[in-house]
Amino acid sequence: MKLVNETVHLLKKEILLEWRSKYAFNGILLYVVSTVFVCYISFNQSAGLSGTSSYPLVWNVLFWIIMLFASVNAIAKSFMQESKGRLLYYYSIASPQAIILSKTIYNILLMSLISVLALLVYQVFFVKPLGDPLFYFLTVLLGSISFSTVFTMISAIASKAGNNGTLMAILSFPVIIPIILILIRLSKRAMDGLERSLSYGDIGVLFAINAIVITTALLLFPYLWRD
Repeated sequence: MKLVNETVHLLKKEILLEWRSKYAFNGILLYVVSTVFVCYISFNQSAGLSGTSSYPLVWNVLFWIIMLFASVNAIAKSFMQESKGRLLYYYSIASPQAIILSKTIYNILLMSLISVLALLVYQVFFVKPLGDPLFYFLTVLLGSISFSTVFTMISAIASKAGNNGTLMAILSFPVIIPIILILIRLSKRAMDGLERSLSYGDIGVLFAINAIVITTALLLFPYLWRD
């Protein structure tokens, strides 16, 4: 019960700070909208591209590339932007598990909101009917959760290694690549309107990866926190 209360209070703090500044949300939203618009202009200027059979696949892959970099920009600073004084204050009032859980939940909420808005913007510029819109939407939410859990944990590790951005890229690469491949497969099936049962195995793999990452973060972060 103590862990839940600490997590809730820290989560409220994160939301309140973001609501006051809106730095991360506005910056990432501007990045997503501008990138989608640039892609739209590029497609319009590429003669014949919109008429090829590869266009839906390009549409889909570009969306996940945009969301990947948006996630990195939004989540990578979760711990890196915290000052040593604030971290010391957190150490005195809350458990490390509550801190990592609150950061993870906050990043999931932030990325879910940004992902939904990005999907709406993408649909405005790229008028392409989805075979299964609901399943595509659920895939986007699963992608937001996966990106948030992975990058939150990696950000915590990198922050204890001198905020080394190179280390974060190296650590996240072997985990994020399988996630990207699974998300592209799931979303492509949703675009084509294929039977949902074909995707249950990939969804189970995504849940397993998220469970492993969260469990690892809860076990590893207390030891990092003591340093």
